[in-house]
Amino acid sequence: MNGYYLLANVGTELADAAKKTAEAFGFNKALFLSQVISFCVVAFLLHRFAYKPILKVLEERKKRIADGLANADRIRIELNKAEVARKEILEKAYADANLMIVETRAATAKVQEHESQKAVSAAQQILSQAKEQSDSDRERMKADLMREMGRLVVLTTIKVTGKVLTADDQKRLIDEVNHEFTPKK
Repeated sequence: MNGYYLLANVGTELADAAKKTAEAFGFNKALFLSQVISFCVVAFLLHRFAYKPILKVLEERKKRIADGLANADRIRIELNKAEVARKEILEKAYADANLMIVETRAATAKVQEHESQKAVSAAQQILSQAKEQSDSDRERMKADLMREMGRLVVLTTIKVTGKVLTADDQKRLIDEVNHEFTPKK
């Protein structure tokens, strides 16, 4: 019970101190009541027209920030997907380029081989034509030489013998010379 007495005593002392302070500052109950009512009206108006709209603006801002963060996360995910797709496309392009290089090298080797074969064939053809031409020229020159030799033998025989040879004699001598100087096969 002593605890209640102490509290009552403290409460009385506090009330006395408040009463003395109020009298020192000129406390007026009617004026105090009007100020309390004014404060309540201003507090109500501030709460109604200022505090609620500010809270609403803050809530909207909070929502926009959350949406922005969600968009940033979504954009980050899309960016990562785009990066993965870019890498895949680059790898595919690199593989395609390597394949094209290999195919081009193979095609080049094939064309080179084909052109080499054509060149060898053309060279063989040129050699064959040159040999044919050479053989033809040699045969022609042999025939010319044989005719000339036959003519010279006939002229020499005419000069040595002093006799005029008939056409049959000339032919026989030419045939003998040709037969003698013709290489045996």
